[in-house]
Amino acid sequence: MNSPHSPGPPVLGNSSSATGYDPVPTLEEEDGWRAGRFWSARRVPAAIVALVVLGAAGLLLYDIAAVRAGHPAMRWRRELADGLATRPLDNVWVLVGAGVAAALGLWLLLFAVTPGLRAILPMRRTSADTRAGLDRRAAAMMLRDRAMEVSGVQSVRVAVGRSRVRVRAVSHFRELDDVHEDLDTVLAAAIQQLGLAGRPGLSVRVGRPAKKG
Repeated sequence: MNSPHSPGPPVLGNSSSATGYDPVPTLEEEDGWRAGRFWSARRVPAAIVALVVLGAAGLLLYDIAAVRAGHPAMRWRRELADGLATRPLDNVWVLVGAGVAAALGLWLLLFAVTPGLRAILPMRRTSADTRAGLDRRAAAMMLRDRAMEVSGVQSVRVAVGRSRVRVRAVSHFRELDDVHEDLDTVLAAAIQQLGLAGRPGLSVRVGRPAKKG
């Protein structure tokens, strides 16, 4: 998130202070309730796949019933059967079709085995019947507001990931090491107050404003 008061990108290099921060200790989940990631319903992809399968199956069943009733098969089915019977397996179009089918299958499998909803961070569970999540943008905004309270901080950018919080701050006065130390303390406490189920690490980088001209 960019501060509206940011004068420009910070000059990091020699005038910066950065550190790798160990994961912030948070309260462990109570009574063993596991707070996993939220799963997306993915209604749109499921509806599209269902409609495509339904349409293809309906068209095929209609053609089979027409053939059984004495009518000729549809042209597309005759051409498809002839093509599959006459084209070798190393034909370009056969390979392209197989590649597209494999890519589509892998895409659907990826949807089936991954939770989705990456923008929602799971929070600690204190009840087996209740689950809560926190939007990453809301978490970043809260951490940014806390960082702006530190003396000497002019602007802050915060990126909240699943396993790490990255903070880039610009300080227009005070020693950078002092500002960095205060940011570490304030943000460590703020991350703990978020109540997240995971234990995200903290990476802080502090620099001076870019020189004008």
